[in-house]
Amino acid sequence: MVSGVSSMRTASVISITSRVYRWVPRPPKTEYLAALMTRYAVDPEKTVVWTDARSSLHPIRSETRGMEGYFEGEVGADGQLDLSSPVEATLQLAVATMSSGNGLYDREMMRRVEARRFPTITATLRTMTASETAGRYLVEGDVTFRGVTQQVTGEVALSTPAAGTITFEGEHVFNLPDFGMEPPKIMILKVYPDVRIRVRIVAKAAG
Repeated sequence: MVSGVSSMRTASVISITSRVYRWVPRPPKTEYLAALMTRYAVDPEKTVVWTDARSSLHPIRSETRGMEGYFEGEVGADGQLDLSSPVEATLQLAVATMSSGNGLYDREMMRRVEARRFPTITATLRTMTASETAGRYLVEGDVTFRGVTQQVTGEVALSTPAAGTITFEGEHVFNLPDFGMEPPKIMILKVYPDVRIRVRIVAKAAG
C-alpha cells in the first residue's frame, strides 16, 4: 500500500513538473522583428518617376505614375528611420506605362526594351544606412530591367508629410548597355546611353 501511494506521488510530481517545464519553441528573431515592422504600401497615383535622357537633337523626358510595391520599417516620432529594426522594400513599374509623348521614339524604345518579354522593372532593397545628413540614407539594392539584374547604390531623402505617410526622393544615372540594351537610333536622332531617373515615392501605412 505504501509503495502504491509512493508511486502515485511520484507520478503526480512528474506530471506537474512536465507541465511547468514544458519547452515551447519561440519564433526566430528575424520573424519576431518583422512582425513589429510597419508596412507602407506605395501609392501608385502619387508616386512619380521622371526619366531624363539625352539625344543628338534634343532632351527626351517622361513622367510616369503607376509604381507599385511596399516598404517595411519603423519611423520614429522625430521622422527618422529606426535602423535598429530591419528594413525591406520592393518596387515594380510596368514598362508600358512609360512614355515620352513622342510616338516614334516610344515605339522604338519599347522594341529595344522587349516590353512584351520583360514587362516589368523591379527594384529590391538590400541595405539602408544613415548618411551624415539627417533625413538622408545610403541605399543599396538590385534593379532588374530586361531580365538583367544590376546592383545599384545611391542616396535617398526621407520625409513624413503626414501621419502614416512617408516619402522617399532620390535619383540615379543608369547606363543602358549595363542591362544589355543598345540605345535607340532613329534616322539622324541618336540617343545617348546614360539615362537619369528621379523618383518621388509616396507610401502609406497599411491598415
